[in-house]
Amino acid sequence: MEVLGGIILPLPFYSKESLHFARTFKFQDTDILLVSYPKSGTTWMQHILSLMLNKDFQNQNSMPTYIRVPFVEVSSFKIEWDKMPAPRLFASHLPANFFINLKNSKTRVVFLVRNPKDVLVSYYHYHKFAKFLPNFNSFDDFFHQFVEGKVNYGSWFNHTKSWLDVYHELNSFLITYEDLFQEPRQVIQNLANFLGLKLEPNDLENILHCSSFSYMSQNYSLNYSSSKFFDQSNGKFFRKGVTGNWKEHFSQEQNDEFNNIYQEELGDVNFKFDWSLN
Repeated sequence: MEVLGGIILPLPFYSKESLHFARTFKFQDTDILLVSYPKSGTTWMQHILSLMLNKDFQNQNSMPTYIRVPFVEVSSFKIEWDKMPAPRLFASHLPANFFINLKNSKTRVVFLVRNPKDVLVSYYHYHKFAKFLPNFNSFDDFFHQFVEGKVNYGSWFNHTKSWLDVYHELNSFLITYEDLFQEPRQVIQNLANFLGLKLEPNDLENILHCSSFSYMSQNYSLNYSSSKFFDQSNGKFFRKGVTGNWKEHFSQEQNDEFNNIYQEELGDVNFKFDWSLN
């Protein structure tokens, strides 16, 4: 593992060199950066953004999202990115304070955020599925590690606050998983407006179809079913694609504890998210 500012990052995807490269990365005004905490719908939004920008639906649906929208901090980033034309499109799970050059650009930042209770549940199942992440003895064990920020990529609360703190200083657009789930057509159109893209009606219909849960979960180029990094006998990359699944996992005690921590961490934040913690 690599540790960055107290945040644990999983190997084999990161190295000191790749993290230094990302930290000092020179952003261009035409760049588009998708930022999110893991299990917030990142792959979904990577795919949507790629479809929106390229509109080459045959090729975009046959190429893995991590190639089309690489993570700026992973070890292979420099190799993948050097050949890509503007507008460059990439993603990151790192907190905002990591990027020292971002504020000096007009880079369009798409901030994707999800109900942290659903993030926690999805992340728990992901740990059982991903070979590069540690397994936990129980959901309760993972629950406490998550709320204490002792999981890979650190605290959800700190990550979310880091991007909210600079939201108005950047060229930013916030999307919630819940909005995208409930109103995908409207969210995609609003996102296109933010990016200055014109979507023809047929483009929008193609994007909606190709980014649906049923389509992505059955597409071998998108669902990681052949990846050596995942144990297919322990789950699927696209598990449910729903909202509110946390209610099937949280005990009343866990729910009360989480709500108290959420209030302490984000109670004074001006952003009002469209999810329910009850």
